[in-house]
Amino acid sequence: MTRLYFEDVEIGLSMESEARAIVAADIDAFAQLSGDFNPLHTDEAFAATTPFGERIAHGLLVVSIATGLVNSMGFSDGSIEAFMGLDWKFRGAVKIGDTVRVRLTAHHKRPMPGYAGGLVTFKVSILNQRDEIVQKGTWTVLARSSHTHSG
Repeated sequence: MTRLYFEDVEIGLSMESEARAIVAADIDAFAQLSGDFNPLHTDEAFAATTPFGERIAHGLLVVSIATGLVNSMGFSDGSIEAFMGLDWKFRGAVKIGDTVRVRLTAHHKRPMPGYAGGLVTFKVSILNQRDEIVQKGTWTVLARSSHTHSG
């Protein structure tokens, strides 16, 4: 996908990422990185006793993977300068072997005085392989203007 600068973003523009499988090694690595060793994520025997029946991915791991999926789409490469905020809901568990993808729609944009560009808010949904929304909310990013791009 072509890089999108602030002025290129049209409200209602909708995009979807490729899918990515969640594997046990992702969960284990995230536990190591974050220090979150909640047995729901790391202990198969314990997780089997929960309503989920098995280990599930950390919610924040799934959000992190979603940011990578969006970045791999290419539209933000060199045009998005900062992640400014999110309003987020965790709606369903992501289990080992599930695949997730991201659907985002430009919802609002506002120029920033004194900055060549502005804020763009996207409505974001993370869907699993059954098209169920497992997480959703809004992401607000700082997007630069193409007038600041030198090449």
